[in-house]
Amino acid sequence: MHGLTASEAQARLKAEGFNELPRSSRRTVVRLILEVLREPMLLLLLAGGLIYFALGDFGEAVLLLVLATISIVITIVQEARTERVLESLRDLTSPRALVIRAGDRIRIPGREVVRGDLIVLSEGDRVAADATVVQCDDLLLDESLLTGESVPVRKQASPSLEQPLPPHAGGDDQPFVFSGTLVVRGSGMAEVTSTGVRSEIGKIGQSLSSFTTETPRLQQQTARLVSVFAVVSAFVIALTVLLYGLYRGGWLEGVLAGIALGMSMLPEEFPVVLTVFLAMGAWRISQARVLTRRASAIETLGAATVLCTDKTGTLTENRMTVACLMLPDGARYVPDAAVRAEPAFDPLIETGVLACAPEPFDPMEKALHSLRQSTGTAWRLVQSYGLRPDLLAMSNVWRGSGDESIVAAKGAPETIGMLCGMSAEELADLRARVDALAREGLRVLGVARATCAETDLPETQRGFSFRFCGLTGFADPLRPEVKAAVAECRSAGIRVVMITGDYPATASAIATRAGLDPERILTGSDLAGMTDAELAEAARRRAGFARIAPAQKLRIVNALKSAGEIVAMTGDGVNDAPSLKAAHIGIAMGGRGTDVAREASSIVLLDDDFGSIVKAIRLGRRIYDNLRKAMSFILAVHVPIAGLALLPLLTGMPLLFGPVHIAFLEMIIDPVCSLVFEAETEERDVMRRPPRAPDEPLLPRSLLVWSALQGGLALILTGGVMVTANAYGMPADEVRALTFFSLVLVIVSLIFVNRSFSTSLVEAFTRPNRTLAIIVVFVTTVLALSLAWPAAADLFRFGPLHADDLAVTVAAALVSLVLLELSKYPLRRRWPASGKA
Repeated sequence: MHGLTASEAQARLKAEGFNELPRSSRRTVVRLILEVLREPMLLLLLAGGLIYFALGDFGEAVLLLVLATISIVITIVQEARTERVLESLRDLTSPRALVIRAGDRIRIPGREVVRGDLIVLSEGDRVAADATVVQCDDLLLDESLLTGESVPVRKQASPSLEQPLPPHAGGDDQPFVFSGTLVVRGSGMAEVTSTGVRSEIGKIGQSLSSFTTETPRLQQQTARLVSVFAVVSAFVIALTVLLYGLYRGGWLEGVLAGIALGMSMLPEEFPVVLTVFLAMGAWRISQARVLTRRASAIETLGAATVLCTDKTGTLTENRMTVACLMLPDGARYVPDAAVRAEPAFDPLIETGVLACAPEPFDPMEKALHSLRQSTGTAWRLVQSYGLRPDLLAMSNVWRGSGDESIVAAKGAPETIGMLCGMSAEELADLRARVDALAREGLRVLGVARATCAETDLPETQRGFSFRFCGLTGFADPLRPEVKAAVAECRSAGIRVVMITGDYPATASAIATRAGLDPERILTGSDLAGMTDAELAEAARRRAGFARIAPAQKLRIVNALKSAGEIVAMTGDGVNDAPSLKAAHIGIAMGGRGTDVAREASSIVLLDDDFGSIVKAIRLGRRIYDNLRKAMSFILAVHVPIAGLALLPLLTGMPLLFGPVHIAFLEMIIDPVCSLVFEAETEERDVMRRPPRAPDEPLLPRSLLVWSALQGGLALILTGGVMVTANAYGMPADEVRALTFFSLVLVIVSLIFVNRSFSTSLVEAFTRPNRTLAIIVVFVTTVLALSLAWPAAADLFRFGPLHADDLAVTVAAALVSLVLLELSKYPLRRRWPASGKA
């Protein structure tokens, strides 16, 4: 064959572009910053920082501005990650290629291959572009990159370059090869039909670049919550300034009081606590060999309602093993490393191995070689007969120590039966046995043996007198941890849906062994005639999906999302990348997974352990539970802080709490105390309750009522202490210290109240939490220093407190603790199941 000339190739290269994915234009740093500045959470951080600067509190101002900078950096890093996805695809689409140009074979960079080029395919080569096979000899390709299936597919030459059917990956005897796939056996020649973005892998790359990562629901809810408080705070600040100016005539004092009150109401701890919880969650889950590429995905995984999983490499080990041997009389043997096969199976094993290449590259041949028994006979390969479209079998002729040679054959069972001269009745019996093995999810090969004289070898395999040796069944074994993990997902109310490109019988067998118990297996052709609503409904009814193309995987994920499901998707191949990125949570296999899959995902399982997904779900639910505890606690604490800042306006007392006290409470004690909740262990029912509703707010009405009840009681107690002390004529500095100490101790009591909503007060004190002990010691030390250290007492304008004063503060905390614990019992019945703290 002649191929293109150099000038023709250059012209097409100029007209159609290089055989690579185009580099998308990157957004500038300025544009990214402007987009981030639209976020309400970031605007509040910046506003808070400016307020602190105006007040001269530079330390707190810098802290808030650093958090704002972190948000901007995270966005830029995410943009870089998207670029790395496309870079990984470019690497796959640009291997070097051996092409025929003007009759000469030359090796060129894959990016210079053009449509119409003749590419030479050899064992071990990676295909440079989509092409149609025009000539081949026993050509097998690993297309798992696109299909996710570990078994190589057989190719045959196209009778003409016309394509009656659109090219698609997977399936034997197709004349199409695809960019990025691997030649595992044989050789051939193909004419390039598509390059760059027009190739199958290029289409995946284009779909990836068009996706935008959704803002996590938790971040959306937190932003809305903070926005509401910001609006309310602005109204209260304006009202406070107005009242001070009109009724007291002190407009400047009113501005200062308004700023203090506004600071007491703005929950700027929310983004701090959210960042801490997700960062600590990512660290905790990394201890279980799970890498979190986006920390917010952990929380979302805890809310997952559907887990879409690939079969090959995810549920299975992505390696072929010999699962069953069957002799002509029907006797079966399941290979076991601990139990040697009966001698009757030795000829079948030996013949199967001799029918393979001496140094196999094919996964099934490797599996057969793993069964090889040492016979002591030195065999020499004399001749090989390759697979042909009209004869789906291959044979090897071996010479031993005797005069005769042995011929070992393997291939499609019916072809092997025909070579053995089976009658119609015997072939029907053979088909029945093969069908039974196929229903078990096995791929079946027939094995036969013959003897011949080396000097008189026939031209084709039909010239040998074969004797049938039996059948070998191959399977990709289920991962040992999968069944237990699937069962735990079910107990947690999470539906597991298997999506594979494999055959329906194999998919059904694997799904059954994994405990998925599918009611039906839908194929890609079934999906073509279904609407998205029908598709989502089918997935709800414990359906499995087989013979699914990459675009259909994406369609399944999108259909489930549009039906309101929170979708987690696992995978490891390039074909999984679009659905991994489209899902709410993409989970890639780190060991066997491709770079493209890992970069498109939000979570990577470093040890490819499917059971780690359950660990991540459990941790996600724990994080969300504990985050609710922390948020409820923060809201409760804001009520007495804001109330005590407002009380002087209503009672005519002097202003006791200034910005320094509010800043100390909110930016030190409040967030530090919230760390206690991050360290809380999971609730006992965390994996026995259904996922929370996707639209359920972070703080439902019941939790808001609970926070208001806590905060109201704390305000009554601390406000009562302040008003009573003032009525008894205590100096303002001592009233300030007494009220501040009472408030801090009441806040500590609220920590114990919120540790768990379902357990007793005794367990709230005895439940292990090292962070809580550290926090209690820290708070006690800070309070002691504020009284004993003159510089600290002057900073806070605290007067001295006596033993009876301290007893009052402790009594306020104890009353708060006992009353709130007693109030849990009537409220517990109305507590939402998914929101139990």
